[in-house]
Amino acid sequence: MDTSHSRIASETTPLIPAEASKPKTPLPKLQLGIVLTIQFAEAIASTSIFPYINQLIRELGITRGDDAAVGYYAGIIESLFFVTQALTVLRWSRLSDRIGRKPVLVVGLLGACISMLCFGLSTTFWSLVISRCVCGVLNGNIGVMKTMLGELTDSTNMAQAFSLIPIVWSLGNFLGPLMGGTLARPQDHWPVLFANSFWGNYPYFLPCAVAACVLFVALFTMVFFLEETLSTKRRPKLSSATLGDSSCESLPQQSMANVSLRSLLTPTVVIPIANYTVFAFLDISRRALVPLFFSTPTYLGGLGFDPSSIGSWLALFGIMDGVLQALLFAKLVDRLGPKRLFSVSVSSYALLMVVLPIMSWLVRARGGVDRAVTFALLCQLILSAICSMGLGTLLMFMRASAPTKNTLGAINGLGQTSASVARAIGPGLATSLFAASKEYNLLGGNAVFVILFMVAIAQSWLASQLPDKLQDRDE
Repeated sequence: MDTSHSRIASETTPLIPAEASKPKTPLPKLQLGIVLTIQFAEAIASTSIFPYINQLIRELGITRGDDAAVGYYAGIIESLFFVTQALTVLRWSRLSDRIGRKPVLVVGLLGACISMLCFGLSTTFWSLVISRCVCGVLNGNIGVMKTMLGELTDSTNMAQAFSLIPIVWSLGNFLGPLMGGTLARPQDHWPVLFANSFWGNYPYFLPCAVAACVLFVALFTMVFFLEETLSTKRRPKLSSATLGDSSCESLPQQSMANVSLRSLLTPTVVIPIANYTVFAFLDISRRALVPLFFSTPTYLGGLGFDPSSIGSWLALFGIMDGVLQALLFAKLVDRLGPKRLFSVSVSSYALLMVVLPIMSWLVRARGGVDRAVTFALLCQLILSAICSMGLGTLLMFMRASAPTKNTLGAINGLGQTSASVARAIGPGLATSLFAASKEYNLLGGNAVFVILFMVAIAQSWLASQLPDKLQDRDE
């Protein structure tokens, strides 16, 4: 009897004992909070122009009264930042591997401050162009911030940290449009306080100045309180409690400046970057297209909203997005896995491209925005919020694709360069397709939605190529 029991026990005992799960490393809250504050400030600045950019284009007289052509010029303005950023972001990421992360962030925040002030003082199309180009050339922050997040975390707390990125971005998406729409043309809303002729000459300077102040506060906080995370530049007092367990990992500490980029272009790295690039194109196209759709007159198939209403609806999206990300993202990643959640996000984008033309039809059929249109608007906001969850999952895939933490800077630089190219093409292409669809009545004025729907379907196939599980890079 004892022999049979011992035989059964020996047959059911694993040959290799199951490895105990690694204890979860506490997040470095102060350092992580400062990095997210920088992202929050940049999100406010970048989205604050959306409520009034189309009206600004009209007032500059570039289109000569042709409302259908506004999309062409608005798309150019929105794309220029990403065009110039695509040319320099990899260089900034590589430079941060040599001189440290903080100096690059300082340059980026200063450039964004100056650019916003110049944007608010612009009275010609070309001055708008120059201000956006300056911001893009000097700003490599997004890639560097993602690298810092990777250096501040390990495999046990990565999901928790990266789930905060879309939440912070959503908060910025709430306050940015709300601020831009509310503070634009202050002489019209508060004539007693803003009676000076300056505000009549520069009606969009106030939201730009407030955005610049937010960026300056983030700059001040970073300079005095953020610790350097690059291993070769940080001070000895930074312990493993501050930087996750990176100081305990036996990783090579060579500078990424000496590592060939070509050696990193393996399928494990390329597939997440390819997904990130296509998703960035879809995401920025949606963000540029929705405000244009809101502001387009109803007779052209839009909703005819003014900048204040656009800002309110975009702010509501920011609230809804932030709440859903905070309450559901981490739970959905645990329940569905990052790959399946990303597939759901892409499917939501495809449905969104169906809802927008339905809203256009409802407005023309009912003669304005009523309860049915409002319900469709709420559905659009929910689908947009689900879609934006894809960002956090892709950042997790990119972080996990790095063979060592030393390669994070280069991989994030490659990813951000590709995404910047996509974001440079997205606004101009989407808004131009929207304008052409309306001007030439292509597919009933809905050609832009059909094309983006097809791109979303292609993204679904590309998502299927992602690994089913994230690689534990810390092992």
